[in-house]
Parts: sequence; structure tokens; C-alpha cells
Amino acid sequence: MLERVILAAPRGFCAGVSYAIEVLDLALKAYGPPVYMRHAIVHNEHVVRSFEQRGVIFTEEISEIPPGSTVVFSAHGVSPAVRQEAKERNLRVIDATCPLVSKVHREVERFAEKGYHILYIGHAGHVEAQGTMGHAPEQVTLVQTVQDAEQVQVPEGNPVAVATQTTLSVDEVAQILAVLRRRFPNLRTPPKEDICYATTNRQNAVKRLAQVSDLILVVGSRASSNSNRLAEVAREAGVPAYLLLESEQVQQEWRTDYRVVGITSGASTPESSVEAIIGELLKGQDHVPVETLQTVTEDVVFLPPRALVANAQRT
Repeated sequence: MLERVILAAPRGFCAGVSYAIEVLDLALKAYGPPVYMRHAIVHNEHVVRSFEQRGVIFTEEISEIPPGSTVVFSAHGVSPAVRQEAKERNLRVIDATCPLVSKVHREVERFAEKGYHILYIGHAGHVEAQGTMGHAPEQVTLVQTVQDAEQVQVPEGNPVAVATQTTLSVDEVAQILAVLRRRFPNLRTPPKEDICYATTNRQNAVKRLAQVSDLILVVGSRASSNSNRLAEVAREAGVPAYLLLESEQVQQEWRTDYRVVGITSGASTPESSVEAIIGELLKGQDHVPVETLQTVTEDVVFLPPRALVANAQRT
């Protein structure tokens, strides 16, 4: 029988997601609807729907956006080819790329300029990976798994560097990097790791949560890379874990078969979704205490462009 609910802290929105949401909100205020957004602003259906209701049109293709329109690039970032296409269509571009993703873009460009072949640790098809690899498409090879790391080949004579998608499993990347360092002893790595602070903090919080929980619920979208990783981290720690977004997904046995349920949420998940899950879990069990397990305090904030803020204030 359920006796305690423990919330991981930190959880939910990271600075990059908060930044992207603020930028899109300011773009709507400054230029009015419709504002076009290339790809989902973040991988969360609730956030996307709330902006659709305000006149944001989400699209995967720049070619679908009418010339002269306003377009916002999502937190995941885009390739130079996408930027060029937007320029050719005379679009007003507002960039909501997470600054930590932009940092990886700059690293890839610098490595490429120096003649390195770059091994990019990421997930095929993920929009962040597509954008980053697009900064040096002829000099980047995708590495997804330890097996890939064992088999990947690079052009003979080229120095080798590595870059990483920001939302991956810290432990999985460490395993892949160990193989790459063994195979390429002179492997060049970025001065600071690419996995973002929020991803690392949330995964560490889940590891702590797993030590005191019988079950872990990760609130987030199945499309969210970092939310999926949180569930994987919990399972690897030996605790059953479920990824869910809607309160209707709460199962009766979670109330009856587990004493302590831990809850966290992905970096693109609004706190309202967490509150809805908790409310459903505690239906008829108001006596069950809800506690917070704080592992670290986050104070990172990314400020939106001054010109965009000024334009929004003038309207």
C-alpha cells in the first residue's frame, strides 16, 4: 500500500526549455500570430498545444512557411542549410536554440576547420543530432552505441574528435567514450562535456531517488530524449520505472503494490503535468505525504535577445 511519494529535485523545465518558451512567447507579442515554428518548440505535447491555441504553426519544413513570415527555431537547433533556406525565403528568423546546443555547434565547426573527423555520439533522426551534424556533414560520423564505437571507421590520416548530443545518458556516453579512447588514443574531446548540466542533474537525482523508492514515475513525452533516459537510468538502478504524460495513465497497482513511489519529470515537462499525475495517484489517499528529495540547486538562466524583448514591449 502506498505510504509515501517522493519528488526528485531538480526536475522539469531546464534553463534551455524556459528560454525557448520565453523567446516564442515574446515573438508572439512582438509580431503577432501567425508565428511559424520549425519543429516542436520542445518535445512535450502540452506545451505545443498551448502555443498552437495562441496562433503558432508548427512545421518540419522551411519550404512550407510563406515567404516573409516570422519563424522561430526550436530549442534543439538547426543546421546552416536550414538557416540558408530561411534566408532565401526572406523569413524573419528568431533563434530559440538552447545556448548549450549552440556550444556544441561551435565545437563541431572548430574541429572541422582544423581538419578533424568528428565522431558524434547521438541518436539517429533526433532533431538535435540532425542540426549538429549539419554543421560539418562531410566530416561527421554518427555513433549511437558501444557496438558502433567498436566498429566505426574514420578516414585514414585524419585526427579524430568527439561531440555529443546534450540529452543522452551520462553512463551510456561514458561507456561509448571509453571504447573510442581505447581505439583512438589521440581522441580530442571538448574542453567541457557536451551533455548539459540539467540532463546530468536530473539523471543523478533519479539515481538518488532509486535508492529510496520502490517504483519511479517519469512524467514526460515519449518523444523526449531526456525523459526516456531518466526512465532508463531508474531501471538500470534496479527500480521499475514508467514514462507517462497523462493522469489517465496512472495504474491502480501503483497505489496498492508499492510503498514508496518516486516521481521526476523530463526537462521539457511543465510542472502542471507532474501535479496532475500526483493528484491522480493520491485519489482517495490524502493522508499519504509528498516529500522532496533535493540533490542540487540549479540557478542557470538564459536571457532572451534584448531586441526581441524591446519589440515585444513596444506592442
